[in-house]
Amino acid sequence: MPERRRGADLEGAILDAAWAELNAHGYAGLTMDAVATRAGTSRPVLARRWDGRAALVIAAIRRRMADYPVNVPDRGDVRVELNEMFDLAAKRATAMAAAFTLFSTEYSRSKGKAPNDLRAMLSYDEPDILALILERGVARGEIDAGRLTPPIAHLLSDLFRHHVLMTWSAPDADLRTAWIDTIFLPLVSAEKACF
Repeated sequence: MPERRRGADLEGAILDAAWAELNAHGYAGLTMDAVATRAGTSRPVLARRWDGRAALVIAAIRRRMADYPVNVPDRGDVRVELNEMFDLAAKRATAMAAAFTLFSTEYSRSKGKAPNDLRAMLSYDEPDILALILERGVARGEIDAGRLTPPIAHLLSDLFRHHVLMTWSAPDADLRTAWIDTIFLPLVSAEKACF
């Protein structure tokens, strides 16, 4: 007789099962019973931990996100750090794009929430890596803080997110580099333009 799982082991098995069900059947086809069966447990065990399938799927996506952390240490160069951030974000997006898109569409429809509300729930305890990189760039004199208006400061994240949501795939390295070199850095560079 197999040993009964508890605590983190059981929770991990349930979240892995929820992720597998989400990928296999989408949010609309995911049921608590199917997740329980796949995890080798019962529906009441799930109900004690999560208040419905939306909460369970959010927890499963957050678990998968943790497998692809987007942490960028100080490299001494804002361009290098932005490219590294995009490389890490692309790995995460590639692993998660289709499942997240299917879930976010159904979740938004059933809960009446905007995609931004879901994004906030999924990333509530993650640091804002782009903001940190930009702060370091300002401190090093690479970026003009006065040019970092809210639309500009969020531009790279917005471009990346839009691409993932429209294509269900991460932008390739050449496109990401073009965003940094031909759009973003010219807008925020601390170097004086010569006219």
